[in-house]
Amino acid sequence: MRSGRVGADPLDRTRFPADPWRLVETAPDLGDLGLTETLFAVANGYIGLRANPEEGREAHAHGTFVNGFHETWPIRHAEAAYGFARTGQTIVDVPDAKLMKLYVDDEPLVIGMADLEEYERSLDLRDGILRRSLVWRTPSGKRVRVESSRMVSMTERHLVVLTLEVTMLSGDAPVVVSSQLLNRLDGEDEYYAPAHTSGTADPRRAGTFEGRVLLPHLHAATEHRLVLGHRCRNSAMTVAVMADHTVRCTDPYEVVTRAEDDLAKAVHRVEAREGHTLRIEKLVAYHTSRGLPVRELADRCERTLDRTGTRAVEDHHGQQREWYDRFWAGADIEIGAGAPHAEALQQAVRYNLFSLAQAAGRADQHGIAAKGVTGSGYEGHYFWDSEVYVAPFLTYTQPELARNLLAFRSRMLPAARERAREMSQPGALFPWRTINGEEASAYYAAGTAQVHIDADVAHALVQYVAATDDVGFLVRDGVAILVETARMYAALGFWRSNGDSSFHIHGVTGPDEYTTVVNNNLFTNVMARANLEQAVRAVERVRREHPLEWARLDRHLQVRDDEPAEWQACADGMHIPFDEGLGIHPQDDFFLDREVWDLSRTPLDVRPLLLHYHPLVIYRFQVLKQADVVLALYLQGDRFTAAQKRADFEYYDPITTGDSSLSAVVQSVVAAEVGYHEAAYEYFCRALYVDLADLHDNTVDGLHIASAAGVWATLVGGFGGMRDHGGMLRFDPRLPEGWGSLTFRLTWRGSRLRVRLAEHELELTVEEGAASVPVEVRGQAHEVAPGTPVVVTLDGHGERLSGLLGRRPRLGGTRADGSRITAGVPDPIPFEVVEPFDGPVTDAR
Repeated sequence: MRSGRVGADPLDRTRFPADPWRLVETAPDLGDLGLTETLFAVANGYIGLRANPEEGREAHAHGTFVNGFHETWPIRHAEAAYGFARTGQTIVDVPDAKLMKLYVDDEPLVIGMADLEEYERSLDLRDGILRRSLVWRTPSGKRVRVESSRMVSMTERHLVVLTLEVTMLSGDAPVVVSSQLLNRLDGEDEYYAPAHTSGTADPRRAGTFEGRVLLPHLHAATEHRLVLGHRCRNSAMTVAVMADHTVRCTDPYEVVTRAEDDLAKAVHRVEAREGHTLRIEKLVAYHTSRGLPVRELADRCERTLDRTGTRAVEDHHGQQREWYDRFWAGADIEIGAGAPHAEALQQAVRYNLFSLAQAAGRADQHGIAAKGVTGSGYEGHYFWDSEVYVAPFLTYTQPELARNLLAFRSRMLPAARERAREMSQPGALFPWRTINGEEASAYYAAGTAQVHIDADVAHALVQYVAATDDVGFLVRDGVAILVETARMYAALGFWRSNGDSSFHIHGVTGPDEYTTVVNNNLFTNVMARANLEQAVRAVERVRREHPLEWARLDRHLQVRDDEPAEWQACADGMHIPFDEGLGIHPQDDFFLDREVWDLSRTPLDVRPLLLHYHPLVIYRFQVLKQADVVLALYLQGDRFTAAQKRADFEYYDPITTGDSSLSAVVQSVVAAEVGYHEAAYEYFCRALYVDLADLHDNTVDGLHIASAAGVWATLVGGFGGMRDHGGMLRFDPRLPEGWGSLTFRLTWRGSRLRVRLAEHELELTVEEGAASVPVEVRGQAHEVAPGTPVVVTLDGHGERLSGLLGRRPRLGGTRADGSRITAGVPDPIPFEVVEPFDGPVTDAR
């Protein structure tokens, strides 16, 4: 992980020029293959293709992924116990259809070794098409122009469209293009190389399998069509991939085909003349299933290709552009031209938003994995990230995609009920990490113990219903989720009395995985309280407004008459930790009892801490992997005072490592709200370039999708000051200094609201839809009607506190027992106690 100031433009602009609508590479570099394979990946949420070259090499990690397509394996615990996760799940490569190897004069084109006179690779954010153009001087001195395009269709979920054009610029030559389908997981070609590994165990990376994973069931090859079909050995998931070819060439050519278990290929041989072009169009269909016969999937591939093959490639590209036009109409964020590095910032913002389109656009019946479908990091699992970070973006820009995500969680409810019973609880407990609905986290302390995931799902659900008024979804799917999660919390906690009764939840882990299995984690308690309250409101609403539907629901849910009152009592009595002496909310009951980890004296070469220290070492200190209390301040901000937010932020920010990519976005939003505008901007830049600048050194494993969604939150929630507490849009802007303007859109109950923020005014316009949008701007109510923009004059952008808080912790405070808080750094750095520091917490590092 890289620390220190990031700045507004950390990229090498001689190689990656700033372009507001494209990510462009002007020269290949074998030194960062893994990074660029991820950055230039194309996907639609169902299918993902890493940006490996058409020729097959050089490559860091080949990758073709289908959302949810996974292998299972038994988790072997050295010391097993009841309720431990039993079945691991790992996303696996499906057969690779990208391969279109090129030979001229029997010499292969190999990027990184070839003599390239010209080269440009670009990913167009307006249509999601990866294009590459180069001029190759062959070993015999002939010049060849090679142009290719790669697209995963947003309108045809199962379709990939590939093109390759080869033009002899000087001289005649025999040209060969070998177009292939290859099972890289089990098969080998002449370019096979073992996957790159590191000597340090990294829980963020996917493991490898011993033995064969994909069992061959089908292979065939004709002049125009190739097919492979496989079944996973353990999970029994099935996949079929089929490719059709269209050849356009004025020179004589022949096609030779071959098929075997793990390889099908069509070899195109052309006697190419100078000035003539060979064009090959390759349409590919992928279909997968949890158990259907491969032959059935092959039939589906045939139907997909027979139908889509009647349209020209240009038509597919045009439909893709139309899909993205609709996406950008609701999702685009524009930074005013006056901002420093405005063009670079604009490119980076749009790249992050584009990554969300690629992760969610056609996920449809599946979840959204932590890496989308751009890599195998985190084993392709779905986490709470989807609901807390990604769902708000979708709710306010692409509500139909938010609905898909929540419907996916609804389909997991039966498995969540079963998991709750296994954990001796009623209701439902969603898995911490999963693909198929079963808990897949082998380390319960930082996995299953994070029961806040139930409240995270409920939060996303309630936010969606408030923004869309989709009562039908609430009735059919939402109420059951809210009821079962409320039941789980009501049973998980218990009542304590010391004069006044209070409700406590023990033995849980919050978002911060550097502190585990604690009592009364603040984030968990605050979110559970909201979950309980929302369950009560939902039940009352459906009972009152939809009695027939409620009668049908209640036959399955069997809500006791006294249950809603019990949930409300638990919410009202929820214990929220607060330390009067320090004036802050402790992260949990005993968090302040620990020594503070002094990050200002921790060298960068032992970051992230999780890769250099045993968990028990980390657990002994006050140190955070990511925002925990601060995240609660954002999601449930109406439950805290402004003074509490500032005090909490000042205490936790210096001891938050940011070892998680999820942290910077939250720190930016809350820093902006409490007045630390320079810190807010610095954290914004960290989030903005998590992947583009590879700030966590693991973008090779896939994009950080939740962080990309967090970029939207920093702009809309942080600088735009938008909150939606209580089901109302509210604005209290914090425009960065030097930015002339910031423009974004929000979809509210069928109307799209354009928000344009400038230094002295906020302009609100309904640009689509017939309904007015009620809002509050700094406490003043406004009704934004179609055709009638509302302009609100702004008197500044909140309190401005200069400087960064730095990494030196706030010390010298007195605990409840009278002892003072001190700090240290554990081995491998010699431990020593640091004298209490009573200086201002805003001292720079």
